[in-house]
Amino acid sequence: MTKAIQPSARVESIKEYYFSRKLKEIARLNAEGRDIISLGIGGPDMPPSQSVIDKACETLRRSDSHSYQMTIGIPELRRSFAGWYSRFYGVTDLNPDTEILPLIGSKEGCVDISLTFLNPGDGVLVPNPGYPTYTSASRIAQAEIFTYDLDEEHGWYPDFDALERLPLDRIKLMWVNYPHMPTGTPATMELFERLVDFGRRHGIVIVNDNPYSFILNDRPLSILAVDGARDIAIEMNSLSKCMNMAGWRVGMLASNPTFVSWVLKIKSNIDSGQLRAVMDGAVEALSCDAGWYRRLNSVYASRKEVALRIMDALGCSVRPGQQGLFLWGRIPDSSAGSEEFAQKVLDDARVFITPGFIFGSAGERYVRISLCATEENLLRALERIEKAI
Repeated sequence: MTKAIQPSARVESIKEYYFSRKLKEIARLNAEGRDIISLGIGGPDMPPSQSVIDKACETLRRSDSHSYQMTIGIPELRRSFAGWYSRFYGVTDLNPDTEILPLIGSKEGCVDISLTFLNPGDGVLVPNPGYPTYTSASRIAQAEIFTYDLDEEHGWYPDFDALERLPLDRIKLMWVNYPHMPTGTPATMELFERLVDFGRRHGIVIVNDNPYSFILNDRPLSILAVDGARDIAIEMNSLSKCMNMAGWRVGMLASNPTFVSWVLKIKSNIDSGQLRAVMDGAVEALSCDAGWYRRLNSVYASRKEVALRIMDALGCSVRPGQQGLFLWGRIPDSSAGSEEFAQKVLDDARVFITPGFIFGSAGERYVRISLCATEENLLRALERIEKAI
């Protein structure tokens, strides 16, 4: 009898990404003529600056631009990331040669960092609610996951007293994400200072995932601006959201030279670098001045006003001051859970919104609306919901 072939335990421990599954369902419904308006994914619908596109096309036309590139990226890209951090975050002393590592998007970075620091059975702190990839990357690394709950009562910030009660001697890594997705909670320097202190006292690497710091925010912050942060912290960042380059897959991490060199060992055995045209386009994007972000945010501010009206039509309450590409709202107490609530909106109004349960149990009473849809489509969605609900 032939032995049955089974996948590895890590494959059994994870599911296909929620949006990968849901977008197939949306595509099927659209093929059936349902005309679904998607307010689910945070993938910018606007293009990068024309100068970015032009620069990438110029490089693509060069015969010498199509070969393998170094895993650490071209020097111009690392220098541009360092300059970007100096101009906008006030982190003026990042060494582009030893303290910055480009990534093929920060989602890749979640796996690289997990494989770098976590042995099977090591503990990792994951926010609840939080980006699902923190959990799946931890499972791929076969780590033990300790969730730390965030709630609206505490402003969606960590409860440090509760953190101190966890078995911290078993925990090696902590994922944080401010401005926070999905709740839109802003970053503060006080929070970053407490996180650095917590990590230093307990020997826990703090990883701040920071792709939303420019969106609906005129004062981007970095955990690396805290004195001594690089001794214990890593920050990931991305051009996906703030430069409308999600499909280009351009991210980075910054930390001390030792941490960066360790991650490079993993990364260099997994990928063979990025397309030169993508990197040249990213260099051009990183040279954009503050006017680019103001123009981008004026569009998102207008869209947010319509999204607030949608939340109101759904009977959802919204905490003010949210940043990032989404709006997070609490569903009515009389409703069933978030999955049933979102499915009813999809079935009755043909509008896809994201149920909060996918971000963890603490998101069960919430839904998320993406601002990555034209104002026209947001208004169409509002009209459908008002008629159907």
